[in-house]
Amino acid sequence: MSFIETDEQKLLRAAVSQLATKYNYRDYVAPKARRNQPLDELWNEAGELGFIGVNLPEEYGGGGAGIYELSLVMEELSAQGAGLLLMVVSPAICGTIITKYGTEAQKRDWLPRLADGSSKMVFGITEPDAGSNSHKITTTARRDGDDWILNGRKIFISGVDQAEAVLIVSRTEDAKTGNLKPALFIVPTDTPGLHKTRQEMDIIEPDNQFTLFLDDLRLPSTALVGQEDAAIAQLFAGLNPERIMGAAMAVGVGRYALDRAVEYARERQVWKTPIGAHQGIAHPLAQSKIELELAALMMRKAAVLYDAGDDFGAAEAANMAKYAAAEASIKALDQAIQTHGGSGLTVDVGLAGMLGAARIARVAPVSREMILNFVAQHSLGLPRSY
Repeated sequence: MSFIETDEQKLLRAAVSQLATKYNYRDYVAPKARRNQPLDELWNEAGELGFIGVNLPEEYGGGGAGIYELSLVMEELSAQGAGLLLMVVSPAICGTIITKYGTEAQKRDWLPRLADGSSKMVFGITEPDAGSNSHKITTTARRDGDDWILNGRKIFISGVDQAEAVLIVSRTEDAKTGNLKPALFIVPTDTPGLHKTRQEMDIIEPDNQFTLFLDDLRLPSTALVGQEDAAIAQLFAGLNPERIMGAAMAVGVGRYALDRAVEYARERQVWKTPIGAHQGIAHPLAQSKIELELAALMMRKAAVLYDAGDDFGAAEAANMAKYAAAEASIKALDQAIQTHGGSGLTVDVGLAGMLGAARIARVAPVSREMILNFVAQHSLGLPRSY
């Protein structure tokens, strides 16, 4: 990988940053989030400018670039406090899986709309009893003639109220062995038998979370993505981009918080001296800068490896990037609030309201404990602990 971005990547950063400045956190995102309203205006304009589907194939209306460029878009949006959560699931997870494993009809139907943002597809994997163990998913799919019948339950599914479809992770049953095999289905949100209940969250966020109930939900055979018994590989094709995008969002949030803190530390004077001249203020901010840059480097390494087709290398780097970015982001935000003193807790400054949402990065899309399990087992060769 090169540490020097191409001219195209630099131009993309500048263009996204310009858009994000227009839709910044204090003037646009925070008021919408407090009203629990999605960031439709930002999403639509980002789609029109080609930012949403920059990673999707050109032949289907995308930008023809990679996850590196999509994570770049997410980082620059988040650096103005304007990260779009559904970019993680719609173009990064669902778009990637359909690109790699979808039928030609599925690609023609979905990719152009995912690319320009005119449609959103969200991702349904998490279940109440499976947690982080995707091998224990109990949502089942059985054949009924040419159709499929799905039954099960999903939780913490983001943005269902904004989406046209959910990419559901389920399992089919092997009649010979009784074993459950994984399968992915595109489920339109208006399908009879799909019921959604909004989950009450104690954080300030523009996007809602939902519990989904699938009760004898009937789908045509064309809803199946890829092979009915090959979805573990298909599933993990979307999880590395998810971790990279999560890291990009966290890095951007950390940058936003650090910028606000540095602005204040330069301007705020006590006893005729800017508070940023004091090491008690300056050193923690400098440390945050270092940690955010290190996390960003690992995020970019993961994106380069993924785009180059190195699945294992990308998995290791993506997990490390997501871990590092979450920790650096939360620390930067907390230090930015501390730098502001009491004013850091006011609505006018607008940092304290970000803490709950930033804290998500430690638990989703994968917890830091599961990342440590992965690194211990796969990177260090230690015995599996779970």
